Amino acid sequence: MLPADVRVLGFAAFSGVGKTSLLKRLIPLLREASLRIGLIKLSHHRFEVDVPGKDSYELRQAGAEQVLLCSSQRWALMTELAQPAEPELAQMLTHLDRDALDLVLVEGFRHEAFAKIELHRPSLGHPLLYPQDPHIIALACDLPLPDCPLPQLDLNQPEQVRDFILDRMRR
Repeated sequence: MLPADVRVLGFAAFSGVGKTSLLKRLIPLLREASLRIGLIKLSHHRFEVDVPGKDSYELRQAGAEQVLLCSSQRWALMTELAQPAEPELAQMLTHLDRDALDLVLVEGFRHEAFAKIELHRPSLGHPLLYPQDPHIIALACDLPLPDCPLPQLDLNQPEQVRDFILDRMRR
C-alpha cells in the first residue's frame, strides 16, 4: 500500500509509446504551476548512474554497498542490492523526501495498484491496458477511441494532461 502523505500518479504504457517523451514535456508545465515534482522510473535493464573510471564508480566496484556522491548542486545515493528482486513502488517512495514534493510521477510499475494515466497509440498495435486495470483513471491517446469510458486526453498536447492532473489535485 502506498503512503497517504504523498500524491502519486503513474504513466502506464508499453515500451515505445512515449512515456518519457510526454514526461519531459509535462514536468516543466507542472513546475510552471508551482508544483514540486518527484519522479520514479522503473527500468527493466541493468543500468549505471555512475561512470566507469570515476572514483565513486571504482569504490562501488571495490565493494562499497552504498555510495553517496555529493556536490554543491546535487547528491545521489547508489545502493547495491544483496538479493536482486523486482522493486516495489511503496518501498521506492520511502527513499524520497516526500515533504519536499507535491506530486510524484511514476514511469513504470504498471502492474501495481495506484492511479495511472494510460498512454496509447493505436498504430503500434498494443492492446489497451485499462480494461484489465481499474486504477487507470484516464487515457492519453493520439487518436480518439469512441468506446472508451475514461476521460480521454490528447497524447500530443501535454497541456491537456497537465490540466487534467491539476484539476484532479484540486478535488
